[in-house]
Amino acid sequence: MQKIIAMSIITAATMITPAAFAQTSTSPTGPAFSTRFFNTPLENDASREVRLQMQLHLPSRAGNPFHTHSGDQWEAVIEGEITFTVRGQEPRVLKAGESVYIPRGTVHRNENKSTQPTRTIELLIIDKGKPQNTPAE
Repeated sequence: MQKIIAMSIITAATMITPAAFAQTSTSPTGPAFSTRFFNTPLENDASREVRLQMQLHLPSRAGNPFHTHSGDQWEAVIEGEITFTVRGQEPRVLKAGESVYIPRGTVHRNENKSTQPTRTIELLIIDKGKPQNTPAE
């Protein structure tokens, strides 16, 4: 089921790329580039938003610090590989075509420890008006 969801996300993202909002990061850590495809209220629950975005993780940059989200996140690797770590657990290497579900409040991070660029696509259902990421303590 998760593979079907991940492939649906990837397909949808490639179909709507021209309308996307792109942003280059000024931070020395985390993704170098993000493209947000959409941000829309969740149907039947205006207190939450649905976001779909793609991120470029370069091998020469430090990964993002441990953080949480105010909602659920699904992340799929569409190119390369990413090291995904939940605080207190062993890191997992996710390769192209693999995905992970990250429940609300999970302390986690991503790092590109490979020698090649990595692209991920993320679907988030988060609380409206809250920051997308909150640094972990």
